[in-house]
Parts: sequence; structure tokens; C-alpha cells
Amino acid sequence: MIIVETSARHVHVTRKDLDILYGEGYQLTKRNDLSQPGQFVSNEKVEVIGNRSSAMFSILGPERKATQVEASLTDARALGLTAPVRESGDLHDAGPVTLKGPKGEVKLDKAVICAKRHIHMTEADAKEYNVTNGEIVKVEVDSPERKLIFDDVVIRVSNSFSLAMHIDTDESNACVGAKEAKIIK
Repeated sequence: MIIVETSARHVHVTRKDLDILYGEGYQLTKRNDLSQPGQFVSNEKVEVIGNRSSAMFSILGPERKATQVEASLTDARALGLTAPVRESGDLHDAGPVTLKGPKGEVKLDKAVICAKRHIHMTEADAKEYNVTNGEIVKVEVDSPERKLIFDDVVIRVSNSFSLAMHIDTDESNACVGAKEAKIIK
């Protein structure tokens, strides 16, 4: 079985944008580790400003090559943001946003996405599950209240990953926070 984790709204930032938001040379401070090796939730947050409202989003570390805001579609609608469904890192047609930190603001033309549901796995895991990087699969999640089959789940293979399926808060609510999944192709 594959564990299912809810990926709540968050922001990934570049060094340049962190300097603007929190001050030159500022370093993110770790609140807690995430399941993916080297990834963490920081104590720092930024205000994500949309056309309707704003909300505080946690910053995940470490720093990235591109600043990216990941929101559920419900979050995006409430804030008045455009959030196409994309794999993390794919900012093609991503929505614009303003981020505000304690030291400054960053206006980004292409930064907001709703992360496509996906499964992280190692090469050994991919061999065991008979899947390949980039493959699209169906996944059954078991929940006492709402068993559900997710289609259009992308497989992401890297030996730097740890086996886990990531879904956003909307998807997690739909299956009442199911904790385990299996690939049914």
C-alpha cells in the first residue's frame, strides 16, 4: 500500500524572492520535516494576495529555482486567483499573484498552480509497482466513509523520493482523509 498525504496550500520561494520578502540573507527556519527527504515546513509564512482576498501560506524549504504558489481550487476561487492544474514546477500559464512578507512584496506573473495529484517513488518502487516516470495511473483510496478512485495520477520517479501519494485538501476532503492507496492502473 502507498500512504496518502494531504498537501495543504503552500509556497516555494527562490533565494531572490526570500531576500525581498524577509530581508537579504534571511534563512528559513525548520518547523518540521516532510515525508520527502530534505523537504520541510518552515516557521515562515507569506501573505498570498488575490483579487478577492488574501491568506497566509506556509513557506516550504529548501529554496527553489522558481517561486511557486500551490493552492487547492477552493483556495484559488476564494482568493480570486487563477490556478491551472499542473505538476509542481510546471508554471506554464500559471496564475499571477502578489506575495507579501514582513520586509517586502513580490509580484509574480506566473506562479499559482493547483498541484496535479501524484505519487513520489524510487526506481525500486517503480519496478515493484510496474510503472514508469511520467506514467498516468488510476489509484484506489480506501476510506470507511468514502472509498474513491482517482484517475489522472502522475507517477514521479527519483531515488531522492520517498513513497507517498500527494493530493490537495479538496481531494483529501472528498475521500475523508483516506490514508492508504493502491495503484489499479
